[in-house]
Amino acid sequence: MVSAPAVASHRNALPAVCDVSVTNVCNAACDFGGFACTKNPVGPARYLDPRRFAQALPILRRRQIRYLTFQGGEPLVHPHIDFLVSEATRAGISCGLITNGWFLAQHIGALAACGLKRLHIAIDSDSMLKHEMNRGLRGLKDRISAGIAQARACGIVPNASVTVNRLVDYEALPEALRKLGFDAVSFSYPRRERCGSSSLAYGEDCPLVDFQPDELLAVLDSIKRLKKRLRVLNPSAALEEVTRFVRGEEQTIPCVGGYKYFYLDWNLDIWRCEAWSTPLGSVFDLDRIPDQRDRCQACMMACYRHASLMMHGPIALSESLQALFRGDVAAAAKALSRKGIGLSLRTLVSEQWPRRALRATKCRDRSPTSAPPVGLRAQLKAKRNWRPST
Repeated sequence: MVSAPAVASHRNALPAVCDVSVTNVCNAACDFGGFACTKNPVGPARYLDPRRFAQALPILRRRQIRYLTFQGGEPLVHPHIDFLVSEATRAGISCGLITNGWFLAQHIGALAACGLKRLHIAIDSDSMLKHEMNRGLRGLKDRISAGIAQARACGIVPNASVTVNRLVDYEALPEALRKLGFDAVSFSYPRRERCGSSSLAYGEDCPLVDFQPDELLAVLDSIKRLKKRLRVLNPSAALEEVTRFVRGEEQTIPCVGGYKYFYLDWNLDIWRCEAWSTPLGSVFDLDRIPDQRDRCQACMMACYRHASLMMHGPIALSESLQALFRGDVAAAAKALSRKGIGLSLRTLVSEQWPRRALRATKCRDRSPTSAPPVGLRAQLKAKRNWRPST
């Protein structure tokens, strides 16, 4: 096992986040994603090695990573997705997953029993007909509805994940999502530029995500108005940050990519983010890779922008306390003088903490039915005891 160097003990102790692409394979054909099964850039099928992933988990823990989100491609086509969730949970890391929902009903019981905590389901339109056509999956609506019902029975409250695109009628979206069984939605912003990493989460030649700045600003205004009708997980302050980016203005909060947020691909390469041009290295070298603290504002990827806003204030406070413990008063004061700390803390108080309380209440309300079906128990025991061959 790789031993952590002394420098690791001086890192900020706040929890970090990592998105894990477990495969480049997808069963869907969505027009604005390079992972689509009908497109060429995907190349040979690749799957995250479960044994090596399990070996990497202590390293991720040492880097303070406490939250993982499994993605793809389509993560539910990975033959050992249950094992990946189970091992990460055993390591003390909270797991989420984003899926197109096609295989959800057949997997969610096992995933919940293995420790899955968060679930995001991709939705491309308020019209399920348009959504199914874009995904190339006839009958997807019924599969999503069945998967949501089973997830709720397991104590998991799914969120809709909507990429901003031309198939969405924002006025009609709340009612459409409620009919499917969603209580909340998060929006990701359109990306046409090719990612620098192994990620294919972009639509280079797709007209559905081709927006002029004024069009995108109008969409952001529509999302802000939706907050009065539906629980939108995008913080209001983060929407303002993205608005500044679209206008070509300086953003208030620097990105935490490479410091408190990482991207891990199916090759077990660790990246600063999906948009970055070169990997930081192998995940097995992460102990020796320094924190990336330059003030990057190169993109508007929702996951990084939102996390950066939420983490900015707590990072400053914790670094100030660490400096005080070292007796460095000047460094403590400097940490507290950063722009945007108040904005970050106000956002946490007004949006994040009430949201967590609401989610906890909903999970408690459903806890009596959270046990897996009796027929699954033997299978789950076998899955938990399964180990990849060496």
